[in-house]
Amino acid sequence: MARAIDRHRRGLDRDTLYFPESDPEEEACKAAAAYLGGGPLENIALTDSTTMGLGLLYAGLRLKRGDEVLTTEHDFYATHEALRLRAVRDGIVVRKVRLYDDSATASGPEMVSRLRAAVTDRTRVVAVTWVHSGTGVRLPISEIAGALAERSRGRDEADRILLCVDAVHGMGAESSTPVELGCDFFVSGTHKWLFGPRGTGVIWGRSEAWPHVDPTIPSFSHEAMSAWRNGHPPQGPAAVLATPGGFHSFENRWALAEAFAFHRAIGPARIAARTREQASRLKDGLSRLRHVRLHTPRSAELSSGLVCCSVDGTHPGEVAARLHEDHRIVASVTPYREPYLRFGPSIVTRPEEVDALVRAMASLR
Repeated sequence: MARAIDRHRRGLDRDTLYFPESDPEEEACKAAAAYLGGGPLENIALTDSTTMGLGLLYAGLRLKRGDEVLTTEHDFYATHEALRLRAVRDGIVVRKVRLYDDSATASGPEMVSRLRAAVTDRTRVVAVTWVHSGTGVRLPISEIAGALAERSRGRDEADRILLCVDAVHGMGAESSTPVELGCDFFVSGTHKWLFGPRGTGVIWGRSEAWPHVDPTIPSFSHEAMSAWRNGHPPQGPAAVLATPGGFHSFENRWALAEAFAFHRAIGPARIAARTREQASRLKDGLSRLRHVRLHTPRSAELSSGLVCCSVDGTHPGEVAARLHEDHRIVASVTPYREPYLRFGPSIVTRPEEVDALVRAMASLR
């Protein structure tokens, strides 16, 4: 992938007319569609990040004043703020439900039950996150999808509840596809667990769901530009028209296909198993330290690659700084009201490195 980025960068630097023989954006969409479970490449919109994808989706959904969007207290700023801005602009109603009281002991059936109970006749959209970046809790998306399908039974297609998922900490760490999860929209950046180029992302949507979204930023697609030249509104695949135009970091976007190809060559199921193995090893080690409190569920069914914890009497930022200074271990601090220390074991970490992290955490007593 790095070689592909460098090849495209050198081509653009050398010749302003540089463009690969095969359409690289089309190749990126094909690769994304294949990785995400098949289906037409026209179901993929390309973005620069998860935040951009969520902003485009929640700004573009066809909602009217009084329609309700249900999200959770646990979602990240990007979801909450995109929905707040939409509410200010158009008068939609945004409600937040608490899915669990203690993340470490979260229960799948309880999360589904709480969400189902919060749905009303005015609910048109449910906006959730697959793997919570603040706790590492992984939602049972397929069960949520089933509950919402049951709640939507008997509604007109225009009023069916749409399930929209921020998947950035699941895509690349888990092997389930959006089709298998049963969601309507699946939004993710690709530089995290997919280890793709920075400044790239995708929105996947069901063919039947895309007509519910209007473009927010003008597209530079052939369909849009041709319509403009001929003096009429653009017509074409909704995802294509929803892909923002303008100048992007094309060398990164054009290398995106290689990132998907790399994961498909290894096998998503093998990657998910390896990620789960590393995360479980870390959680097992941390749980034996009396001064460390684990906030991510021990169950692999309710967690993924993220592992969140706290150290008694010490701010997470101080812990992260000491780990880096004393052990060259990189940790992050969750940007929430109650911050936790966060680790991300994955296919690029080894068991010895996980064990070294546990020893480093033990030394913080």
